[in-house]
Amino acid sequence: MSNVAVDTLMSDFLRKSGGVALIDGGLATELERYGADLNDPLWSAKCLLTSPHLIRQVHLDYLEAGADIIITASYQATIQGFEAKGYSSEDGESMLRKSVEIACEARELYHQRCCESSVDYTGDGRIFKQRPILVAASVGSYGAYLADGSEYSGDYGDAINLEFLKGFHRRRVQVLAESGADLIAFETIPNKLEAQAFSELLEEGINIPAWFAFNSKDGVNVVSGDSLAECAAIADSCKKVIAVGINCTPPRFIGGLISTIKKVTNKPILIYPNSGESYDAQLKQWVQNTGVLEEDFVSYVNTWCEMGASLVGGCCRTTPDTIRAIHKTLPSRSAPTPVVENLQSESGRLMIKTA
Repeated sequence: MSNVAVDTLMSDFLRKSGGVALIDGGLATELERYGADLNDPLWSAKCLLTSPHLIRQVHLDYLEAGADIIITASYQATIQGFEAKGYSSEDGESMLRKSVEIACEARELYHQRCCESSVDYTGDGRIFKQRPILVAASVGSYGAYLADGSEYSGDYGDAINLEFLKGFHRRRVQVLAESGADLIAFETIPNKLEAQAFSELLEEGINIPAWFAFNSKDGVNVVSGDSLAECAAIADSCKKVIAVGINCTPPRFIGGLISTIKKVTNKPILIYPNSGESYDAQLKQWVQNTGVLEEDFVSYVNTWCEMGASLVGGCCRTTPDTIRAIHKTLPSRSAPTPVVENLQSESGRLMIKTA
């Protein structure tokens, strides 16, 4: 991808998306809903080995809910993680490529369904509207590989330095950059050190752009206690970074975090929080009844956009229903008032024809 293409990818995409683009929601929650057992250090990446068809289906569910960007199942997929399970480094690289292939297949299948559909919006709430769709290759933090919850603390110990983190991530980033994804999504970045490592890796000949998404547990700093402003400034200084923002953070903190980011960058701001629930790293599960209701989550979205966010979606514990509800609440995405006609698909599903 040329420098010009890198510079204009996001601005062109946002323009074609009506000013605000919709990111998908939680992957693991949906895989478990389909019956996947993710009690494994590889977490959702386990399905790359056992159930790739489920990953494809979840991508499709989000596209049919209105998502414009789907994120690959590679958040916890590392070459080192696959090696720890007895696979070769070549197998690990193959799984990384497979994560992108599955997402690209889902995009292609979705476009085919859009072409075959006689309507943009179906009676059961699915969306079959042709539009630009990006595939973002997920790169989780070193803490995600450790699978001990340290991506929620950013505490890697004194032995972990910049060169170690660059060495840990380098080949994984290279493979994903060459796999056909449109961009790399560096997610749940917990500290300034890892942000610097990602920034420097992008300058090592990586030919696609990226976004940086940090996480916070106090609404002021990233989870390690490092300054969010300083972290966002690292993203701002890297030419390959085309958006910067927040993921996997309680919705109640987002407004203040947007304000902080806006002070240090003019790049598009992305926001995809979790449901607000707490994660128990020892039990490796989310604590029930600690989050916000879906309608409350969605009610925040237009405020975030008014504050400056131009890419919005959900992270852990959000669902296609969440994304569908966000799609409906965005002024630029509201479906035309439907004119209901007696249209039936081959399956007998009621179809809605828009005026």
